[in-house]
Amino acid sequence: MSAAIRPATPADVGAMVALMLELAEFEKLTHLFVATDADLRDALFGARASAEALVAEDGGRLVAYALFFHNYSTFLGRRGLYLEDLYVQPSQRGSGLGTAMLRRLAALAVERGCGRFEWTVLDWNQPAISFYEKMGATVLQDWRVVRVTGDALDKLAASA
Repeated sequence: MSAAIRPATPADVGAMVALMLELAEFEKLTHLFVATDADLRDALFGARASAEALVAEDGGRLVAYALFFHNYSTFLGRRGLYLEDLYVQPSQRGSGLGTAMLRRLAALAVERGCGRFEWTVLDWNQPAISFYEKMGATVLQDWRVVRVTGDALDKLAASA
C-alpha cells in the first residue's frame, strides 16, 4: 500500500466531494446526490462540525476517504463511532487500503472509549459484506434502516 492515511483538511473538501460522487455512481444513487463543497466544509470544519474524515493520498491525489461521526448507545451507556462512508477508488482496491482505514477507525473508537464501531452496507454488495465479515464484523440481519427525508420529513415536522 503506497497511500498515506491522514485526517482530512479543508483543502481536501473538493476532492472528497468528487470521491463521494464516485461512490454515488457505484451505488447507482446519483439521483440522490446533492452534497456540495460548502455542505461538506461546514460538516467537517464549521462552527458546529458534525463529522470527521480520514483521507488516503497517493501521489498527491486523494484515492479514498472515510467519513464518520459519533452516535450514542443507550444500552451500552457509551458513545459509538459510526462510519457513514468508506470509499476506495477501484484502482486502489486490493492494496490493503480499505483494511488499513478500518483498522485506523477501530483504533480511534477504542482510543475514544467507544462501545462499538458500526456502519451499514447495501445488501447487494456481497464483495463488501465478505470483506467486512473477514475483518470480524457482523452483518445484523434483524435490523433495518428507517429514514425520513424530503417532503415526508417536512410533513412529519409540520405535524409537531
